Amino acid sequence: MRKLGDGFGAEADRVPGDFREVWDAFFAAQVLVFRNQKFSASGFLEFARQFGHPEPHVIDQFHHPEHADILILSNVQKDGQPIGLADAGTYFHTDYSYLDVPARCTTLYSIQVPKVGGDTLFANQYAAYDGLSSHLKKKIENLVALHHYGNRDDQNKSSRTVASVLSEDQEKKMDWVRHPVARKHPVTGRTALYAVSGSSFGIEGMPEDEAVDLLDELRRHSTQEKYQLRLKYGVGDVVIWDNASLLHSATLIDPNDPRTLWRITIKEERKPS
Repeated sequence: MRKLGDGFGAEADRVPGDFREVWDAFFAAQVLVFRNQKFSASGFLEFARQFGHPEPHVIDQFHHPEHADILILSNVQKDGQPIGLADAGTYFHTDYSYLDVPARCTTLYSIQVPKVGGDTLFANQYAAYDGLSSHLKKKIENLVALHHYGNRDDQNKSSRTVASVLSEDQEKKMDWVRHPVARKHPVTGRTALYAVSGSSFGIEGMPEDEAVDLLDELRRHSTQEKYQLRLKYGVGDVVIWDNASLLHSATLIDPNDPRTLWRITIKEERKPS
């Protein structure tokens, strides 16, 4: 494994035969990249399932035709119709933080890379939590955020940075859920800020304006450049990132510059009640 950045991230040219090596490296690095791989759809799904149970995305019109667990991300059109979801979130967010059982990891397989851009930005939420003042850590210690599908910072459905727009039927599947603002990682046990940008719209028991001000303060803090890593993709790259300890954001590209990826999102294990 080679380091991707000073603080976090690692890459390799092959996938180890022993998955335990991948598992351990993943939770240590938070972002793991295997360069220049060759996967069929079923092979990619088999690889991803080693991390846990896939959860099909609510936007079901862009599921892979053979495997609903794979979401096609693409700005390419065929016969005037999009073949995939063109925008997977050009704002900092955490995948599936709007679900009661959120995402453990997201895996991407890069099929078509644009000539310019198409990078992903990651922000380390372990480091962001550690970097808070003792006063702010104490303030958020027992706070619970209220989450829903969407982007708190931009709810204009015609904007390029809005969360991907859902149909009426898809909207009906979405409920309000609760997650701690400072959350213990379910595998490592370390505390990280959790989804303070993106799907968090309020804080339980706090007036809305006060809650949004606090969440915005935490978002500005947690997405500072010193906490960030920029990942560039090559064709065949497989990327896995830890949603419990990171925020991430796609970067805007020219819609006429083709980009296609397959995405599988793995949910955390639900703890026994």
